[in-house]
Amino acid sequence: MSKNKTVINEFKEFILRGNVVDLAVGVIIGAAFQSIVGSLVKDIISPLIGVITGGVDFSNKFLLLYTPQEGADVSTLDAASSLGPVFAYGAFITSVINFLIMAIVIFFMVKALNTLRGKTQQIIAQQSKLPSSGAAVSQEKQCPHCYKQIHVKATRCPYCTSQLEEQSKTSSPSGQN
Repeated sequence: MSKNKTVINEFKEFILRGNVVDLAVGVIIGAAFQSIVGSLVKDIISPLIGVITGGVDFSNKFLLLYTPQEGADVSTLDAASSLGPVFAYGAFITSVINFLIMAIVIFFMVKALNTLRGKTQQIIAQQSKLPSSGAAVSQEKQCPHCYKQIHVKATRCPYCTSQLEEQSKTSSPSGQN
């Protein structure tokens, strides 16, 4: 019985981790967002493309992969696919359009979040540079090779991976070439 308890406890720990919950929320929001993008493509973009291309409806484009019986209705994708296999390239084109729209929207969302994150980090950096009541000791120094700001106790630059000299040598500009 104690083995079952440990498995249950491990499962609780796994489920309650922030990453798993965040992933579940992301999947749920992504599924809901996919229906919005699907509607955008089906109800707005595809008709616009149809107007531009002279009435072409991609969702109903297909090739028959069989010889239909004489008099069989194969005028729509649903009717043709009920009689045999079809190559539904129109549905594929619609899916590609859905994917591209989703990728573009996600790109702009991530870009906006990165911009906000950068602004937040700038504000935090500015607040940390404000003089305090005590003497502020800088926690950063500049890498003499790539000139990026790194922690004062770093012995190797995380950006250019250069081996750094002792703290007293890197803080003086006379050691640079």
